[in-house]
Amino acid sequence: QVQLQESGPGLVKPSQTLSLTCTVSGGSVTATHQAWSWIRQPPGRGLEWMGVINYDGSTYYSPSLKSRTSISRDMFKNQFFLQLSSVTPEETAVDSCAGLPSDPARGWDYYSDYASPYDYRGQGTQVTVSS
Repeated sequence: QVQLQESGPGLVKPSQTLSLTCTVSGGSVTATHQAWSWIRQPPGRGLEWMGVINYDGSTYYSPSLKSRTSISRDMFKNQFFLQLSSVTPEETAVDSCAGLPSDPARGWDYYSDYASPYDYRGQGTQVTVSS
């Protein structure tokens, strides 16, 4: 059974870089046709897709976050990572990692608009941006 676990600092100061880790157990970040996304949910608002890394290492980012976001992975540790720079208090949210089917023939909007339930999803980690 595949399980995802997010980890990272619960509190980040404005203008700093948020760094989160998602550890995958029971599966592989390089599993064929599998993609891994970061999503977040601010208080009182809906889910926001942030970006994805595919099994082949290719990445897509939300256009609104692209200039500040980087997603990478460590195949040996079976982890993937999110870095979001220049965070603001408005980005306080519960951030989660999730797994979904990869489709190399599709663009970023396939991942951002993915409507089906994720194959796998972590429990989420609270990220508060505050001085």
